[in-house]
Amino acid sequence: MSLKDELEQALQTLKKNEQYRQIPTLAHDGRYVVYQGKRLLNIASNDYLGLGSDSSLQRAFFEQMDQLSDTHYPKMSATSSRLLTGDDTQLQALELEMQAWYQTAVCQEDASNSPSNLSRPKSVLVFNSGYHANIGILPALTALPIKTLVLADKLVHASIIDGLRLSQNKTVGYRRYRHNDYAHLARLIERADNDIRRIIIVTESVFSMDGDRADLQQLVQIKAQDTRIELYVDEAHAIGVLGETGLGLAEETQTLGQIDYLVGTFGKAFASVGAYIMCDEIIKRWLVNHMRSLIFSTALPPINHAWTRFVLAKMPSLTSARTHLALLSTELSEAIARKHSTSAASSAYASPIVPYILGDNARTLAKAQQLQAAGFYALPIRPPTVPANSARIRLVMNAKLTYDDCERLIQQL
Repeated sequence: MSLKDELEQALQTLKKNEQYRQIPTLAHDGRYVVYQGKRLLNIASNDYLGLGSDSSLQRAFFEQMDQLSDTHYPKMSATSSRLLTGDDTQLQALELEMQAWYQTAVCQEDASNSPSNLSRPKSVLVFNSGYHANIGILPALTALPIKTLVLADKLVHASIIDGLRLSQNKTVGYRRYRHNDYAHLARLIERADNDIRRIIIVTESVFSMDGDRADLQQLVQIKAQDTRIELYVDEAHAIGVLGETGLGLAEETQTLGQIDYLVGTFGKAFASVGAYIMCDEIIKRWLVNHMRSLIFSTALPPINHAWTRFVLAKMPSLTSARTHLALLSTELSEAIARKHSTSAASSAYASPIVPYILGDNARTLAKAQQLQAAGFYALPIRPPTVPANSARIRLVMNAKLTYDDCERLIQQL
């Protein structure tokens, strides 16, 4: 059998198991996508604040850019890595403005803390994507020949898992603790060998497929019990969505100052592209010297950084959008809980990600097709993206949806 025959056979197996993936051919029309000739309300995107479909916001950005001289107009390509000639004034300004955003939020947090528990300033380093960040940061952090144990939540994103795998060497090992099971995490810490000098706990703040939250306050308490512990928190699905100014779950729970590595992305609520880490200055300098996905990647185009800065300037003031998003998400999650008679029927808001878990792949595909026939662009999520027997429709609310939109969706579930 030839290689092509073997590949085709493996692809046919994926189709048989209802796990075959294809890139959908789409056109975008504001809050809608056009798919297979039908105009469908988009409830699958991570555009949580609806900024990606806000044409008036985009026009305002380009009007602002048009006021710049040709010399200062952001270029369309960086043409090289940041360590060569890919750095630019837009990127430098973005990092400083992100740093100022963090500092303003953490000062509010420090105001309620004792003087002995004040936070240190953080530096910011921007990357090309969340995937670049997560596959690069952990291997760089563990490059020193120091005995290190990395403990990651069972449901962290695939990019973090890949970063963990790339981190393994003679002095670094990793284990996975059961999802949000901090008693299990504590036992793994207790069993750590005495010669381990560093323990890095890795979690998402809001989990991408289940939409639930990590308990950052409890993780901070666990960290306080062992001086070897460092916290790595990925806020990809919380940035822009949670917190008084949109800085994420760490801002909302007042744990910013206790998190060593605060990672996030611009590709979701920011409706842009790129990612970042907020960390100590010496960690930033270490990453610049050791993070391969930063060193060996062409930087993002300056025009993208200019758009991110434009959105960032507005982010703290988008409180009403975040409030509306929370109300819509809560209404949907409570409706699903009632439908399935689960104990999850609670008014507590977790995130805009509302999983409609059906379990069976075929049943999930059929439900997605039914929702699309009813005018909603909803997508099935199947193993291996999620655990076996937990296939689901990943319903995602955004701030441009209306209560009528939400009610029509609930009627179709």
